[in-house]
Amino acid sequence: MTEIRPVLAGQKALVVGIANDHSIAYGCAKAFREAGADLAVTWLNEKARPHVEPLARDLGAPITAELNVTTPGQLESVFETITRQWGKLDILVHSIAFAPMEDLRGGLLDCSAEGFAKAMDVSCHSFIRMAKLAAPLMKDGGTMFAMSYYGATRVVPNYNVMGPVKAALEAACRYLAYELGGKGIRVHAISPGPLKTRAASGLKDFELLLNEAVEKAPLGELVDIMDVGWACAYLATPFARRITGGTVFVYGGANIRA
Repeated sequence: MTEIRPVLAGQKALVVGIANDHSIAYGCAKAFREAGADLAVTWLNEKARPHVEPLARDLGAPITAELNVTTPGQLESVFETITRQWGKLDILVHSIAFAPMEDLRGGLLDCSAEGFAKAMDVSCHSFIRMAKLAAPLMKDGGTMFAMSYYGATRVVPNYNVMGPVKAALEAACRYLAYELGGKGIRVHAISPGPLKTRAASGLKDFELLLNEAVEKAPLGELVDIMDVGWACAYLATPFARRITGGTVFVYGGANIRA
């Protein structure tokens, strides 16, 4: 690979959602780090910590913490640590999603109210809560990212409740881009092609989605986590200073096919 210039040197990035070295969030963190940014990395719980902490150490992340967005006070604690140690934030990555398995595996008609609310809170509203805490730290502007999927705008079999939830997330990105634009803060919904991540393993017939993506992509191949990471790194640089509010597909072009 061509040598990467430190175009993000001095930038401070919080990456939420790394589960292992196959995570989209890890691709983002690695790309940011190679471009010169300093990292804050979180893990979901003590069970996840042994898988994430070594990755954070390898990336030289000076700030690490446990973060379950459904646990009262944990999100605020992470931002208090960032405020105390850095006093600023330039980049925020929200790459978390959840729905109870019985609601995810069933059709939308059978999704419980409780399951829908849980999926919406973790997968969408937590990004809004993060944005509210991050915005005051982005004193010189910044960039926020939330991970979506093609199923937000098109029906993808077996994506079920996550389709409406991701549609809400993309709408939230547009409205946050509008509200925060005056502060120089840009907001992007990133829509990667299907990737073999732990989160994707919960979808029924996921291998069929992978095969279809390869067949439909004009580039003829699947994307990987670093494709997503480098797209986000570019969007975090001044080269993308006039881009905000849209959904950016990192899909090998498969999204243009009927």
